[in-house]
Amino acid sequence: MMKKEQLAHKLQEAGVNETTYWLDGGLPSERYTLEERPEGWAIYYAQRGERAYEEVFASEEEACNAFFERIMSDPTTH
Repeated sequence: MMKKEQLAHKLQEAGVNETTYWLDGGLPSERYTLEERPEGWAIYYAQRGERAYEEVFASEEEACNAFFERIMSDPTTH
């Protein structure tokens, strides 16, 4: 079961540039973002104050797995 802490470690091991993601929600400039919400977990790309390509998941594990897949599929992140 992948949680946020394991996701951070896995991203680091994979050589993902730390400036391309943020795991604490909000709208960081031009980053893939993971956000915990009352209704679940969201992943999105934060750009120009907007949440692009947003998906919401019921569990932290689902969101972390989807986040990892999404960021690894973008060659500009590593």
